Amino acid sequence: MLKKIKELIEFIKAVSSDPRIPDRDKAVLVALLALVISPFDIIPDWIPFFGLLDDIVIIAIVMDYLFNRLDQVILLSHYPWGMKSYVLIRRGARMVAILTPEFIKDRIWKFKPSL
Repeated sequence: MLKKIKELIEFIKAVSSDPRIPDRDKAVLVALLALVISPFDIIPDWIPFFGLLDDIVIIAIVMDYLFNRLDQVILLSHYPWGMKSYVLIRRGARMVAILTPEFIKDRIWKFKPSL
């Protein structure tokens, strides 16, 4: 488990230092991840269901950015796990992406994928 956490930290560092990703997007990603890790919540965790909802939505926004908006070439150049896990996580990211409307994602992220 400790190895996976170290790999995840290295992955986040690698993505956050990639020059192909706009600095604003990097700052937003770090802020969102800090908000998830932080003991302070938008909705307190002691409220059943809704207490975890803010963290779930934030994680969905981050996953959507990494696996759906960001070019696959950029992400895969840093992705430390196998292609099988990438495909599974990307499929999950597409499913949770429906939690955030497109107009919000367009306002948050500066990176525009190539077609």
